[in-house]
Amino acid sequence: MLSSSSTAVKTLPLKRRLCFLLKLVCFVSSVLIFCEFLIYYVVIFQCRWPDVKGGAHMGEKETSASVLKAIILADTHLLGEIKGHWLDKLRREWQMERSFQTALWLLQPDIVFILGDVFDEGKWSSPQAWADDVRRFQKMFKHSVFTELVVIAGNHDIGFHYEMTTYKVNRFEKVFNFTSGKLITRKGINFVLVNSVAMEGDGCGICRTSEAKLVALSHKLNCSQQKPNHSNKRCRDVEKLPASEPILLQHYPLYRKSDAECTGEDSAPPEEKNIPFKEKYDVLSQEASQKLLWWFQPRLILSGHTHSACEVLHAGKIPEISVPSFSWRNRNNPSFIMGSITPTDFSLQKCFLPFESRVFTIYCAAGALLVILVLAHVQLLTPPFYFAQRLISKHKAV
Repeated sequence: MLSSSSTAVKTLPLKRRLCFLLKLVCFVSSVLIFCEFLIYYVVIFQCRWPDVKGGAHMGEKETSASVLKAIILADTHLLGEIKGHWLDKLRREWQMERSFQTALWLLQPDIVFILGDVFDEGKWSSPQAWADDVRRFQKMFKHSVFTELVVIAGNHDIGFHYEMTTYKVNRFEKVFNFTSGKLITRKGINFVLVNSVAMEGDGCGICRTSEAKLVALSHKLNCSQQKPNHSNKRCRDVEKLPASEPILLQHYPLYRKSDAECTGEDSAPPEEKNIPFKEKYDVLSQEASQKLLWWFQPRLILSGHTHSACEVLHAGKIPEISVPSFSWRNRNNPSFIMGSITPTDFSLQKCFLPFESRVFTIYCAAGALLVILVLAHVQLLTPPFYFAQRLISKHKAV
């Protein structure tokens, strides 16, 4: 009888320790699941598709069928084998994968545009490294057959102009089915894809081919927008396209002096805003910018490259939106653009992703609480607790 009771006493502390250990595991698991999975749903769930004016005059069914829902993001910069540390790769790619997959599941876009610099080392990666980068990209940005993915070339994908070669351009085009001067028409909306790296204007082979395609496409679009009674001989045999003013998609922004006029919480830091941009490096040259505006007279221009947000007006009427980087390696507050687009109108809304600083704060707070719980369990914090209890009991007695 005595032996059985002593055994029960010995077993009790063991059960308490196991119970405490189980609670710690549940606590740590809950924090990890929230910070690495659930937080993306909590944040992106708050994003809403913007309303477009054209939909106000149509029925609900007609509106949903005629409005194109597009997600636009830029500068994912998947790290390569040369400069990318494995831990940095693991962290950043997990963040972007969870954000992208969560956005697809919650928002159900019709099409997704990535505005260049998909890879960080595409400009110098070997065939084997390129294949590995492509494989990781396809895993991260996998999508259903109901969502189309369109990728634009950036300078980190095919190199700056002086690094760009036919081999690198063809390698990118083969994977992403991208060519400069390519037209994508969805729901009567014309999107023009531009290889802005090839807009150097120095007559290089790739540049000449790219500009020739853009000029030919410009002619088609301009002829398609003319009224039948104003058609001329040059447009008689031209294939007619939807008479919708095009939207330009490119990596480099059009020429602007700096980011001094850019505003918003995800614009360039104050110390960088007044740094002058270098033509053909930070932005397109003035000449190339004027060519694109003159050729296409776009109603909207979407670009990336600077990693910061900016909105400018060209010729006083044509808006250009610079989309910030989608990678936490470049920003504490990445985001993407949600666009509701019709053939005659568009409306854009920004969707911010979880701030990395907030995730870090949650981890620090959880770590501090975990330390306190462990110390309390081993009774290192017992005296202060008793002291607090005495103060409370005295207060009640009074």
